[in-house]
Amino acid sequence: MTHFVHPQGICETADVGEGTRVWAFTHVLAGARIGADCNICDHVFIENDVIVGDRVTVKSGVQLWDGLRVGDDVFIGPNATFTNDPFPRSKVYEHAVAQTRVENGASIGANATILPGIIVGARAMVGAGSVVTRDVPPGAIVAGNPARVIGDVGKR
Repeated sequence: MTHFVHPQGICETADVGEGTRVWAFTHVLAGARIGADCNICDHVFIENDVIVGDRVTVKSGVQLWDGLRVGDDVFIGPNATFTNDPFPRSKVYEHAVAQTRVENGASIGANATILPGIIVGARAMVGAGSVVTRDVPPGAIVAGNPARVIGDVGKR
């Protein structure tokens, strides 16, 4: 066995990297791609058109929706929220969803909300509870609602 799925987890995809752990009450759909050495914690949902890189941590209560691309060495904190439809309506579905990218080494704090089509740059940090309404530059620290640059990772 190259990866671990908890007995109460559902992992429908065969595209899971070596050493990845998928914990209880998590559901990964068939089209998802999960890299090596990832930790997908309890109560996570991963949709079909999602790519997760290597060594990614996805904490509990996170949903990764279609169109999300997660780079290597990314941390996604508990209950972080990603969106993929800029104008959601019940029973009205977009034919193509916005692609959102979280680039290599970025960290998303607990309860942060990332709007559709956003790029969170490499090594950037999104503060807990932030609402990200525009792209985050590489290495930037952002916080607030709406999230604004408050610092630089290189200076911390």
